[in-house]
Amino acid sequence: MHKGTKRPSSHQAQADKSKAYPVTEPMELLPFLIKNISGSGRNAVKSILARGQVSVNGKATTAYNLQLQPGQTVTVSKEGPKEKLPFEGLSILFEDEHIIVVKKDAGLLSVASDTGKENELTAYRQLMAHVRMDHPKNRIFIVHRLDRDTSGVMMFAKSEAVQQQLQNSWQDTVQERTYVALVEGQVKKEQGTITSWLKESKTLKMYSSSHPNDGLHAVTHYKVLRSNKSFSLLEVQLETGRKNQIRVHMEDIGHPVAGDKKYGARTRTLGRLGLHARVLAFTHPVTGKLVRFETEIPKLFLRPFNVET
Repeated sequence: MHKGTKRPSSHQAQADKSKAYPVTEPMELLPFLIKNISGSGRNAVKSILARGQVSVNGKATTAYNLQLQPGQTVTVSKEGPKEKLPFEGLSILFEDEHIIVVKKDAGLLSVASDTGKENELTAYRQLMAHVRMDHPKNRIFIVHRLDRDTSGVMMFAKSEAVQQQLQNSWQDTVQERTYVALVEGQVKKEQGTITSWLKESKTLKMYSSSHPNDGLHAVTHYKVLRSNKSFSLLEVQLETGRKNQIRVHMEDIGHPVAGDKKYGARTRTLGRLGLHARVLAFTHPVTGKLVRFETEIPKLFLRPFNVET
């Protein structure tokens, strides 16, 4: 380029394709956008958000319920960002045209709860926004879930056909599903298997029925990795994947998962649930190859044993 030619700045170019709205009163992002973007209905505004076209004070966001404060500026771009959106409480371990495998942090919902707000931040919603960056009609589909307070490896499908295939053959497809659990007290038996029939109470709490064949059959295998008088760190393998299975079974043997008040825990030192989905290995639904994803044991889980982290 010649010295005398002035290239328009990227800031200028961007300004031509975007519109800024000053925030004058506290309000959540979604109602703010519906109020300010003229001629756009609720669903149109949601699509703009999902495609990453909205930023607050220069930072792109897809969080519908982001609390805005006076003095902030909301910018709506006519195009989505060229770069992928940053994830909150989530990272992608693997992605191809059929599946996405992620590592979820404790505290992030897998999918919106039945009683939750429709605009809650979830792994599902963030990944939907992620795939729609490539094409607005792209979707993801839930294969299995992790509890909100459980961290670790999760998989989503990119088509309904792959979702159905995985769900229908889950027991055969999944070769390894290993958790680490920090539980209260010293587990005396080095390894063991817990078997019961699980049912759900009216208060939505799972429990082991005292009658055989009464409920869903659940089998959990465990091995002690470390222990002291206060805590034990277990490697847990699921033979069946029932709702809250590990949490119920740990309470059943008198060693509830640390931080799990719902299922009998007394300690709160961890600040989260002591459960992490460490390994997921499965036969790829399309290629037929065995794929395996392993994550680190959360450092917090090792602290009670004075292990250097």
